[in-house]
Amino acid sequence: MSADLAKQSVNQYLEELPQPVQCKLYESPATCLAIYRLLPQLAKFFIMSMVFNDNEISLRDLDRWVKASAKVQFQESIKCMKSLNLLIPGKEPGSIMVNLNPTFRKSLRNALSGGEINNSFGIVVDSDNDLVTRAMLDSYSADKWETILHFMVGTPLVSIPSDNVLNLLKHSKLMEEVESTGEFKITNEGFQFLLQEVNLQIWTLLLQYLKMAETFRMNPVDVLHFIFMLGALEFGKAYSTEELSATQKTMMKDMRDYGLIFQKNSNTNVFYPTRLATMLTSDSRTVRNASSAMDSVLTQSKDEPSGATSGSADVDEQVGTQGQNIQDGALVVETNFKLYSYSNSPLQIAILSLFVHLKTRFSNMVTGQITRESIRNALSNGITAEQIIAYLETHAHPQMRRLAEERLKKKLELDQNSKETLQILPPTVVDQIKLWQLELDRIISYEGSLYSDFDNKQEYDMLYSYAQDIGVLIWKDDRKRKFFVSKESNSQVLDYAKRKLKKK
Repeated sequence: MSADLAKQSVNQYLEELPQPVQCKLYESPATCLAIYRLLPQLAKFFIMSMVFNDNEISLRDLDRWVKASAKVQFQESIKCMKSLNLLIPGKEPGSIMVNLNPTFRKSLRNALSGGEINNSFGIVVDSDNDLVTRAMLDSYSADKWETILHFMVGTPLVSIPSDNVLNLLKHSKLMEEVESTGEFKITNEGFQFLLQEVNLQIWTLLLQYLKMAETFRMNPVDVLHFIFMLGALEFGKAYSTEELSATQKTMMKDMRDYGLIFQKNSNTNVFYPTRLATMLTSDSRTVRNASSAMDSVLTQSKDEPSGATSGSADVDEQVGTQGQNIQDGALVVETNFKLYSYSNSPLQIAILSLFVHLKTRFSNMVTGQITRESIRNALSNGITAEQIIAYLETHAHPQMRRLAEERLKKKLELDQNSKETLQILPPTVVDQIKLWQLELDRIISYEGSLYSDFDNKQEYDMLYSYAQDIGVLIWKDDRKRKFFVSKESNSQVLDYAKRKLKKK
């Protein structure tokens, strides 16, 4: 789900770009490959069928390839491809013939076949620095990213994130600056941000970075090229900065602050992409694996020295065959609403405290209870029931997932037509969290003015009809001759009442 949301957000940004900017983007093979990876599955299928075919194709033929049950996905895929200017009309006006954008076709061909890629996938250089290992890069990026998240939840830190990061958090509306003290305070959007997976968190900040780059007159094409290039690089390899544009070299410091790249110092002409960068344009399965690997690093104890990792073992090796990671931070939720988290990370514990009443902390585990009050506190901070449930499911212990899969398998064996889905969490817990949210949704408060005590029905009908016509009527009771209007429009209704009643 997290990967899908990230793809939708990125695609929406790309669709809003002017057509000339889109065409300029498609000159880079790495960018075209990244955009292809972000497309819906059906759109990928259409592009693969057209990329090595220069002839126009009928939309009717594309429609015939799709099952009747998938017509909605067909329309969405065609709409997405047209919005991105990937699918262009045929040469004859008004025809149903379409073709692939020639610039995109050429670049994607080169990306797939290894043709003229013009260093768009970076320039690999030999590095004699044995200290830069995959384990070291994971530790570095985790420290950078964890510092940002710790700052957001208010954990005391030895050093806070850089001014560029603070500015980004502020413009993203994830945090706000208190005018009286100058301190930063987390917002409702920030609470929601904390419950997202790593991949979606990164894209949330990068999309805001793109919007800020436009105000700083940075070339959006160069910025996007660099971000998409990072997603196509190989984790652990060293790359040269010599062929980067001036805009891209300026971006290097910001990317270091976010933990996306590592450089020994700002003057070196070599950089290393971290796992945070290489997961940017991965497909949903790879994102789950990479995110799990990063989550494993993020939840390691701060007391362990960076060199204490098990040899040079890659974190990927901890990922199981099912794409699941037996990691610190795994959660067990019982039907009695008790929660156990196998974590000693202050960050994970701080995030859990947003919606769990924590009771006991051990050396490698914390226990708590999901209560009505803890959920209501989370809801009042802007966190939704669906986000809490999604977080618990994402971080569920592998054993909980395994048991849920076994239960589902048995049900399907008994009834193949069953519409049962995988339920990782106890249904009683899921339903109760949703019910607690419904309690708050029952009553919605509005600021405004109540009109009552009319002399006759004609006065009441005249005023409430006017309020209804201008769209400011919130509530009315014809029997008691009362109605309620919004605060912003009260003066407008009042002036109308004075004019009409004065005439009488």
